[in-house]
Amino acid sequence: MEKKDFEAWLDNISITFLSLTDLQKNETLDHLISLSGAVQLRHLSNNLEILLKRDFLKLLPLELSFYLLKWLDPQTLLTCCLVSKQWNKVISACTEVWQTACKNLGWQIDDSVQDPLHWKKVYLKAILRMKQLKDHEAFETSSLIGHSARVYALYYKDGLLCTGSDDLSAKLWDVSTGQCIYGIQTHTCAAVKFDEQKLVTGSFDNTVACWEWSSGAKTQHFRGHTGAVFSVDYNDELDILVSGSADFTVKVWALSTGTCLNTLTGHTEWVTKVVLQKCKVKSLMHSPGDYILLSADKYEIKIWPIGREINCKCLKTLSVSEDRSISLQPRLHFDGKYIVCSSALGLYQWDFASYDILRVIKPPDFSNVSLLGFGEIFALLFDSRYLYIMDLRTEKLISRWPLPEYRKSKRGSSFLAGEMSWLNGLNGQNDMGLVFATSMPDHSIHLVLWKEHG
Repeated sequence: MEKKDFEAWLDNISITFLSLTDLQKNETLDHLISLSGAVQLRHLSNNLEILLKRDFLKLLPLELSFYLLKWLDPQTLLTCCLVSKQWNKVISACTEVWQTACKNLGWQIDDSVQDPLHWKKVYLKAILRMKQLKDHEAFETSSLIGHSARVYALYYKDGLLCTGSDDLSAKLWDVSTGQCIYGIQTHTCAAVKFDEQKLVTGSFDNTVACWEWSSGAKTQHFRGHTGAVFSVDYNDELDILVSGSADFTVKVWALSTGTCLNTLTGHTEWVTKVVLQKCKVKSLMHSPGDYILLSADKYEIKIWPIGREINCKCLKTLSVSEDRSISLQPRLHFDGKYIVCSSALGLYQWDFASYDILRVIKPPDFSNVSLLGFGEIFALLFDSRYLYIMDLRTEKLISRWPLPEYRKSKRGSSFLAGEMSWLNGLNGQNDMGLVFATSMPDHSIHLVLWKEHG
């Protein structure tokens, strides 16, 4: 048929086709399809795909695509990534979606990272770690062996664990290798704290001592308490050491000379914890940058200013109940903004600026659960059988890890938390190293460590 005649015929057919009903149009198409060969059917298939399968992610502006994707959950987005290379590229580059998903999992967000594909990779890593936590597969255990008597004092810092024992020795361990770096002869240790050069010990012999790691020499001896010293803290910048004792007092010492600068009274029970910390909030009683001393006994937490005046006055006394049957757990968290302590009534958080109770967290059967660490996102807790991780945003326990029959202590020095930065949010780099350490009846140290990412 000539082109001119074909065009005239096609116009007539088109006019007639448009006048048909939908049913007649369908029958006409069915008939034409039945008469078509392979070439015609291939042509029909290619054109139908263009007309009917509209790829909105490919056609829409990127900003609108990102807006639509925000309404989908991460698991659905991962499924959508399998549709095509184009979909995977667009979805992977939707930074806001993946950042939000990571935040919801308790992950820290670094806004300075500009790589558009970075956050999807982070999410995949995060979801794996959270699954390991849920399935009780995130940790592994190890032991340190070397003491010959009860290990009572533990202190952890920057990958190193210090242990003080009734065998009249203190040891410094590299947690990653399990190797003992230093071992020095001391007195019986009820509390220890160290840095690169020195070790400070509180003892059952009622004294505090300072030791040099490299030589093992005693460089200072602090005498004055009339009861065992259960807690010590110090600050080189201030040249101050503080100690809490079974004689119901807190003493403030000159770190370099061993001179007692102050004896703080007012506690009616053994002082089991002292914390020296720089304040980060402003109130009527202190300003940011001021150093504050916290001391705790079985029922109360006292807040003191740090100064060299003799008659130092307590700024505030905190408690959870007037009922003397309700006691505080000996582990105390203070980061300069919040004070956190646990009791049989729950986990108490105070605002340091106002001293008001911000919240009381009461998970099931909290009477037997103790605090180890507290952050912005997670809290680390434990009881006689398990180590727990709580999501503080929901106040629900998200993971647990079985513990052996460790050596129990009412004063709580026989166990401690390891790395703490992950409690403010995981980031793929801080979930490594020591999680928990406790002394065992056989004088070894049981370690719970993060398992490397699979």
